[in-house]
Amino acid sequence: MGVGGKFWDLLKPYARYEGFDFLRNKRVAIDLSFWIVQHETALKANARNPHLRLTFFRTINLFSKFGAFPVFVIDGTPSPLKSRARIARFYRSSGIDLSSLPEIEDGVSVERNQAFLKCVQECVELLELFGMPILKAKGEAEALCAQLDREGHLDACITSDSDAFLFGATCVIKHFRSSSKEPFECYYMSDIEAGLGLKRKQLIAISLLVGNDHDVNGVQGIGLETAVRFVQTLGEDEIMTRLYEIGNNNISAFQCGTKSVDDLVPSLEESLPKKKFSHCSFCGHPGSKRDHLKYSCECCSTRSNGGCKRKPEGFKCDCMSCDADRKEKEQKKLDQWFNKVCDKIALEPNFPNKEIIEMYLCDNHGSFKGSDGPCIIWGSPKIELLVDFLAFHQHWEPSYVRKMILPMLSTIFLREMAMHLAKSLLYEQYDFDSIDRVKVRYGHKSYVIKWRKAAMRLGSDSDTTLSRESDMQQDAVDIDETVDFLDELDAPMIQLNEGCQFLFTDENVELIQAAFPKEVERFLREKELKESQRKKTPNSRSSGTNEKLETPKSRGLQRNITEIYRSKKALFNNQPEEDSAKDVSSPSVESSKEKRKGSNQNLPKSVRRRLLFG
Repeated sequence: MGVGGKFWDLLKPYARYEGFDFLRNKRVAIDLSFWIVQHETALKANARNPHLRLTFFRTINLFSKFGAFPVFVIDGTPSPLKSRARIARFYRSSGIDLSSLPEIEDGVSVERNQAFLKCVQECVELLELFGMPILKAKGEAEALCAQLDREGHLDACITSDSDAFLFGATCVIKHFRSSSKEPFECYYMSDIEAGLGLKRKQLIAISLLVGNDHDVNGVQGIGLETAVRFVQTLGEDEIMTRLYEIGNNNISAFQCGTKSVDDLVPSLEESLPKKKFSHCSFCGHPGSKRDHLKYSCECCSTRSNGGCKRKPEGFKCDCMSCDADRKEKEQKKLDQWFNKVCDKIALEPNFPNKEIIEMYLCDNHGSFKGSDGPCIIWGSPKIELLVDFLAFHQHWEPSYVRKMILPMLSTIFLREMAMHLAKSLLYEQYDFDSIDRVKVRYGHKSYVIKWRKAAMRLGSDSDTTLSRESDMQQDAVDIDETVDFLDELDAPMIQLNEGCQFLFTDENVELIQAAFPKEVERFLREKELKESQRKKTPNSRSSGTNEKLETPKSRGLQRNITEIYRSKKALFNNQPEEDSAKDVSSPSVESSKEKRKGSNQNLPKSVRRRLLFG
């Protein structure tokens, strides 16, 4: 989807792979259609409603694990050009002749199939229950994502449609994988401009030549490599004007203005009369062979004093005359190639399509007006409605839904605590207890937070029901539906200890620092104290182990084992090599085994087995 001709492969060398905290506290636009199509492709019929399942897990991951503020964008009414392109794509995949393609009248559009629209509507309902903001574009969702990114309302956009750059996007995230050290594959327009020398209008010209979502054919006989090379010969300011002139068969108006391959020929050389100097057939430098037999030429004499050298294979003279001649030949070759491309473009009817160009350059893809942008507000999840929605569509147990949504609730709670706006309890049930430990996964450090459930008694009916429902749901998930590894979600761990229920969640270090600075300071102080004690303890530990080995019971054990090993070593060193194989069955070894067997009668059976079989 987007620009044709494997356009992403052209941009691949300029991709950046960002770390876990790349989107933290950033607002990001998400093309919801891209998510749904990706989910349907990734998951077959093994999971129930894969679009809902992975939207659920991925939204929680994006919000809680990566700390982003997602804004979801859905497609509006497709343009007639997009509708015709969809039909053409269907005809081509089905092997139907495109000559029978029906004409789409102005103002009439073809919607997506009803199954896809149903998936979109269900995902929208789920995201609204999450409290996520949802915007509807006038046409393409990636166009509105790019506009919000370009105007600074958002910081990036997540989509796989490469024409987001044509709509003006500055940062596009094509993929993100939660189970990776660098989960985000990002593309910046500034890197593309620096690497390929192509700007927005030039990218639009490439899409017109190779095809796009609104014109799947492009220009016949022109591939991506030819299109990029052709566009690079023209500047961004003149590219559209030149395409219109080529489309109108007015090539001679700018044929002489085609950029040279080198563009480094001085103007003084151009004013000089073109004169072909003779070259020596022996050394290849200017001059005749007869003169070089008497005296070595200037080029050869400066390199060695032994006369002219025979020119190597593939030698090219770098004198002014030869250099100008080579540039002239290259320029003629470039002009011939350029004319062939122009001839192919001129044969294409209605090229370039003005409607497509205006659509890509348009700055109004949303229903909002003015420079203030849309009203974007993140609300709180409606937990009970979420439980009912997922119980109906996914057949999930209520306890499982509440457990999986806890990372999002804890993130909201900690953000409000950092702003001194939160209540005292998480989910109106859990109180902050302590920082349990530091967790490092995929090179990313986080705190494992221990939450204590208020007024919970061991053995109560609610506690028993929660544990039983959690076990039942876990069995159902393991058997029926497996979470896709790209969207794996770390479920919070619940622990019962001394009549209290504790919840463990992974939280961002900076977020905990802002919400509970005193607790972080105390945790770091205790950690430093433990490390200092650990550095002092090795000597005492070794002395303690020696004291343990000197107890009567262990002393007998240790002496018996060393006696066995020493007797074997002594026998092996004293006896000849041919008798070494008989030492295993010698009387001394048998007596030591009987002695060890008699001294170990009081030991546990497992210890005796280890001593016996080594």
